[in-house]
Amino acid sequence: MAFDGCFVTGTDTGVGKTLVSAALLHTLARHHRRVVGMKPVAAGLIDHQGHRVSEDVLSLRAASSVAVPPELDNPVALPDAMAPHLAAKRAGRTVTVSELLIAYRALRERADVVVVEGAGGWRVPVNDHETLADLAKAIGAPVVLVVGLRLGCLNHALLTAEAIRADGLPLAGWVANAIDPDMVCRDENIDTLRRWLPAPWLGTVPHCAGTLDARQIALNLPMAWQARMLDELVE
Repeated sequence: MAFDGCFVTGTDTGVGKTLVSAALLHTLARHHRRVVGMKPVAAGLIDHQGHRVSEDVLSLRAASSVAVPPELDNPVALPDAMAPHLAAKRAGRTVTVSELLIAYRALRERADVVVVEGAGGWRVPVNDHETLADLAKAIGAPVVLVVGLRLGCLNHALLTAEAIRADGLPLAGWVANAIDPDMVCRDENIDTLRRWLPAPWLGTVPHCAGTLDARQIALNLPMAWQARMLDELVE
């Protein structure tokens, strides 16, 4: 089966999922013609060119090789930066996995590869009965785990990997992100994760005090993700 995208989750919120998703998009664009990022639910918006939009969504759009309607790459944009189900209640609306899945399927018709970025961690609720893990299961794409390197990350990473496997999805790889510049034994923690996580290590995002350009992040894609479409090979 041809590779058509992945779902990016994290060990927690604020661990760099958007940065890694953008880096994945840039790297995948070297192998696939049409790549696009998707943020199904974004909570927390800023003013941008006369519109209210998520900074995460702007980053994904900048890293995508095709432009799509905003209702497809970000079907749910909620004003307040909090857990999606709480932000939705505050906004007076209900978010369902089925509506997110409709947008994803429409997006798939416009792109060869879709990188879907989750919100928070693996089991963040979108309503009183469903989580973003339910969307990942409905999509059925391989999962990339972003591990925020800080004290406690080993437990968070292993539990998240266990949950992903329990939900019947493949953990295709993981990326370490050095979010804590003062973390003790950072390299030893990465080595521990490489031994314990049942998936390949795709790379490490170095700590940066300023803004890190996603294009400068080196990621090692699984070989199956690097195959171009047949028509691209013969051009």
